[in-house]
Amino acid sequence: MAEFKFIDLFAGIGGMRIPFERDQAGECVFTSELDKFARQTYEANFGEVPEGDITEIKAGDIPPHDLLLAGFPCQAFSHAGLKKGFQDIRGTLFFDIARILDHHRPRAFLLENVKGLKGHDGGKTLSAIIRTLNSLGYNHKIEILNAKDFGLPQNRERIFIVGFRDHGIKFNFPAGKNVQTRLGKILQKRVKGKYTISDRIWAGHQERKERARKKGHGFGYCLFNRDAEYTSTISARYYKDGSEILIEQKGKNPRLLTEKEAARLQGFPDDFEIPVSRGQAYKQFGNAVPVNVIRAIAEEMVRTEFWKTTRG
Repeated sequence: MAEFKFIDLFAGIGGMRIPFERDQAGECVFTSELDKFARQTYEANFGEVPEGDITEIKAGDIPPHDLLLAGFPCQAFSHAGLKKGFQDIRGTLFFDIARILDHHRPRAFLLENVKGLKGHDGGKTLSAIIRTLNSLGYNHKIEILNAKDFGLPQNRERIFIVGFRDHGIKFNFPAGKNVQTRLGKILQKRVKGKYTISDRIWAGHQERKERARKKGHGFGYCLFNRDAEYTSTISARYYKDGSEILIEQKGKNPRLLTEKEAARLQGFPDDFEIPVSRGQAYKQFGNAVPVNVIRAIAEEMVRTEFWKTTRG
């Protein structure tokens, strides 16, 4: 029997769910995800189709839960800095997280976003979020963690917000594992030729990089080999040309990561099913959370035994 119940909002393909369910024996009682292709991947791996648009779901229709998980989109808040609490966030997707927190009063939450949230809209966006969480009575901590510090060969910084209803809970974000990483550990030994980029695309990458170099910019493709400690950040646009992570090949043009390698780069297990097209898979893994980082945070949260605290 699960010791705690959780919900998975803006679920994507379930990267936040995996550690809390598989490693910590939590029970997921509700999920929501709008993208139809991400919903396909979620169903293939968890046996359920997430609910759709969270803005159309009443808080009362969501089952009671101890923990709320959400990797929500970053939006500017038009009234940030002018009012308080819900007035700052109305009309944004964070509002839906807040109204669910307000209705259900779960004992804890974990939120994830891009590093840029910290300075978004001159810091007003994060300030509005903090004011809202304070108005709801949650004690919280904020930290930026990097996937490369948790055993993944990827330089991927994300901001995490952990909060508890019980202000007496002592929580500290996990320190990096100090595990040496090598890209070669996640690369497949045999890769089909379809992943090798064409002469035209390769020439285009090189020309753009040279133009940027002459202008004094550092933009352009990034090339890695098996001995690289980590790659740059894989993004949702990787499906377009793969320029942020190209893999060196002897005697050939560079290649893209395979879908399986993209999954491994984000810490997804090898039994994770990929039922969608290659382009959709790249988008999904580019948008996903680094599972190893979530696993480390989950361990620290569960160690506090937050679900045993008294509901307010």
